[in-house]
Amino acid sequence: MPFAAALPLQSGAAIRDYSLSFETYGRLNAKKSNAVLICHALNASHHVAGVYLGQDKSEGWWDNMIGPGKPLDTDKFFVIGVNNLGSCFGSTGPMHVNPDTGRVYGADFPVVTVEDWVNAQARLLDALGIQTLAAVMGGSLGGMQALSWALQYPDRVRHAVVVASAPNLTAENIAFNEVARRAITTDPDFHDGHFYQHGVIPKRGLRIARMIGHITYLSDDVMNEKFGRQLRESVRREGAGDYLFSTQEVEFQIESYLRYQGDKFAEYFDANTYLLITRALDYFDPARTYGGDLSQALARANCKFLLVSFTTDWRFSPKRSREIVKALLDNRCDVSYAEIDAPHGHDAFLLDDPRYMGVVRSYFDGIAKAVAA
Repeated sequence: MPFAAALPLQSGAAIRDYSLSFETYGRLNAKKSNAVLICHALNASHHVAGVYLGQDKSEGWWDNMIGPGKPLDTDKFFVIGVNNLGSCFGSTGPMHVNPDTGRVYGADFPVVTVEDWVNAQARLLDALGIQTLAAVMGGSLGGMQALSWALQYPDRVRHAVVVASAPNLTAENIAFNEVARRAITTDPDFHDGHFYQHGVIPKRGLRIARMIGHITYLSDDVMNEKFGRQLRESVRREGAGDYLFSTQEVEFQIESYLRYQGDKFAEYFDANTYLLITRALDYFDPARTYGGDLSQALARANCKFLLVSFTTDWRFSPKRSREIVKALLDNRCDVSYAEIDAPHGHDAFLLDDPRYMGVVRSYFDGIAKAVAA
């Protein structure tokens, strides 16, 4: 959907003549009271559920969560998936033309924040004629957006569902993001972010960035269970079960897996988008303007909350979700919290743990009854 009017950004810049890509699922009821906004994480998009006709392997990234009869039931709710500004899946981003210069934005695309995304999403809802959301939901970076919705537009949100998220990034998380960004910016094919005009892609940097990220999404238990110290089949054949003792060859299965993930990512994701989105992660901190007092920062919220965390998620640990829960309780907010004992690490929010799915289903069933009343 195109937007001609300029959107002021937190950086002091503005962006005009931009577009947001979005998909909807289910039907908006007559009272327009059953809308649920889904906010995506780093490398996801507006395609949250279902498959595209005639396209194999086009399943939405949260298809196990959203659809007819699923925990977020599209027979009951009108679900909106939106692609954020600066992303590379349809919404205006670094690969698009800057209307002010007639040239591709590249590295000149303005810095965007979680708060900027929420403001853009609010404009999309205005265009759709939706004043109030039954719920806003997201995992990881999407959970930060859901939390920010409750603070920026407290009168437009009835429920916020925040999954595997945090009120800000730890120094360790920022460090991981910086190493990944440096892998991209030091790639000889990066060309200071203007690689499009050189006809190249900084694939080496993107591969390393994805490998770093993927390590942080999985738990040690999952890595050991899936890969352990297993050698690749070709290594076992060639070395009769012994190492090749090579500094170049891929010997362990975990190495092969990470390289596969990196290669795949480098084929579809934009390097400048990666820099923008990880910076937005780093910058998010609603308590910053309140001297670090999260309780004071969350005093603006007046919707109901569901927070979910996972015990083996060390990137967005349960401790971080409990910080949000405490701050909300300090403000006498209505909060439900589930801490799921799951082995999958941060990626658990995308998987089919029955306890997790049951918690979300039960919560949305309650919302559906209130909407229907």
